[in-house]
Amino acid sequence: MAGHSKWANIQHRKGRQDEKRGKIWTRIIREITVAARAGGGDLSANPRLRLAVEKAKAANMPADRIKYNIDKATGNAEGIHYEEIRYEGYGIGGAAIVLDTMTDNRVRTVAEVRHAFSKHGGNMGTEGSVVFQFKHCGQLIFAPGTSEDKVMEVALEAGAEDVITDDEGAIEVLTAYADFEAVKNALEAAGLTAEVAGVIMRPENTIELSGDEGQKMQKLLDILEDLDDVQDVFHNASISD
Repeated sequence: MAGHSKWANIQHRKGRQDEKRGKIWTRIIREITVAARAGGGDLSANPRLRLAVEKAKAANMPADRIKYNIDKATGNAEGIHYEEIRYEGYGIGGAAIVLDTMTDNRVRTVAEVRHAFSKHGGNMGTEGSVVFQFKHCGQLIFAPGTSEDKVMEVALEAGAEDVITDDEGAIEVLTAYADFEAVKNALEAAGLTAEVAGVIMRPENTIELSGDEGQKMQKLLDILEDLDDVQDVFHNASISD
């Protein structure tokens, strides 16, 4: 992925997320609910729940709110049942987009996703149409200025698959899905905290979009991210000014 655009894209997303803390909390609570229902409320035995709780803490969610949502999900109280659904589609210039959603009403969600695609220059695809262009893996990105040697030494020792430095000096660490937590913990123990860390769908190749096309693609991605039921948006567009 092109160096400039990756770091710029991260800053763009972080800025938007800072503006929308309430929405971020809603997404994290959904993730906690689904993870706790699927794997139980014991953090030590449920890696997916551990990651969701880490996200909650990073978003400054109070500990009692986190505990309440875990208890609610694992208790007998009747709560909302969320279904995880993945949608695939095409953006500007044929760029591939994968949307992960959690919904209590799939009819509403598919209608909103389809509308967003069609209104903003994209097309909704069928299942399997673009997901093969992505790899399910762990990703940690460190800000420019972080010691590349230190990140590389700690990450590779802990089992990371690759360490990539881009043109702007941002460092990307890639791990197998199952090794993400161990690598993240090793880096944090060494005093290295990533700007962005998570299990993602990473594009194998990227499509360069700039100017008007880049702006239209960014608008489509922002609209999709703002849909209430969308948890994550992954794409293979490298957007530059």
